[in-house]
Amino acid sequence: MDLRFTAEEEAFRREVRAFIRDNLDPVTHRKMIEGRIPEKAEIVAWQRTLNARGWATPSWPQSHGGPGFTPVQRYIFLDELHQAPAPEPVSFNVSMIGPVLIRYGTPGQQARFLAATANLDIWWAQGFSEPGAGSDLAALRTSARRDGDHFVVSGHKIWQGMAHHADWMFTLVRTDPQAPKKQMGISFLLIDLRLPGITIRPIITLDERHEVNEVFLDEVRVPADCLVGAENAGWDVAKFLLSNERTGIARIGMTKHLIRRIKRLAGDNRSVLTKAAAIEAELKILEITQLRILDGQRRSDAADPRSSILKLKGVELRQAASELLLAVAGPAALEVRHDDAPFGDEDTEWIGTILPNYGILRAASIYGGSSEVQKGILAKTQLGL
Repeated sequence: MDLRFTAEEEAFRREVRAFIRDNLDPVTHRKMIEGRIPEKAEIVAWQRTLNARGWATPSWPQSHGGPGFTPVQRYIFLDELHQAPAPEPVSFNVSMIGPVLIRYGTPGQQARFLAATANLDIWWAQGFSEPGAGSDLAALRTSARRDGDHFVVSGHKIWQGMAHHADWMFTLVRTDPQAPKKQMGISFLLIDLRLPGITIRPIITLDERHEVNEVFLDEVRVPADCLVGAENAGWDVAKFLLSNERTGIARIGMTKHLIRRIKRLAGDNRSVLTKAAAIEAELKILEITQLRILDGQRRSDAADPRSSILKLKGVELRQAASELLLAVAGPAALEVRHDDAPFGDEDTEWIGTILPNYGILRAASIYGGSSEVQKGILAKTQLGL
């Protein structure tokens, strides 16, 4: 096992770092440093800059417009984005629906959607969760009945991240309510969010941000050629989507960025610095685990169930770092700064985003595969329980 990066991989890291430094808009960069959420136009502009370089779709093969990165290059690329910090390519597009279309899409669907998805000409939303179907996703009730060349879709989706920006939604619908197992009667549809019968309602979270939404579908007529994979086989597509993008899931670079902020704010406070060092020590162990998995991926592209460790521990450490950052900021963090507020003093303005970001990170142990689910996977695959 060799956990060192090769000379070529180190050169690639320098190339990525220089590209971010030379091409990321300074306003977008400062928003990222301060923990603000960039505006849609800023995210689109940055992804198109990456796409022009061929880097907007790090997990896609060259045969479908991607850069053909190795697993190690994908890790380095995302790590440099997180540490800069710079916006990631929109995950709904490049980590979710893109690989699904490459694997399951028809040639017509690939021609219609892949290039536009990479360039963010189409912004995708994920229509999976419902009020009664979150962790038990197969309990979904949104229905789709076949009517000639269309599916007629009715139902209610919830917690759709950035759906207010989206043009299309990939979603799971129940096409066979009589199937003997609930996973067997589900199909995977692409839905144009401009179709009649669709209502998107914002959910304003405790941090006063608008990131998530409800989507209501009332007898929406969706062309049948928007079915991905076979009818009633959508569960297989969904499992592929949820397990596809594993590199970078630990978000180690994001936690390193938080620790730098802690040290900057703590000064010579030895108590805070000691706690920060404890998080750093665990982060180093997690980084070694990530490198061990990457070393295996140099030889095989098979999914590694140990990736659940990366999600589980990566979230725990990000949450711990955000909690320590909030503690060291103290009452000053209560003066919340909104994402669109004018810039002020560069050394202190970012303190006003600590509390909102601390709050939103509480959900990180739920979305993307809850901690309980990750522990179950590890218990089964690693411990044989």
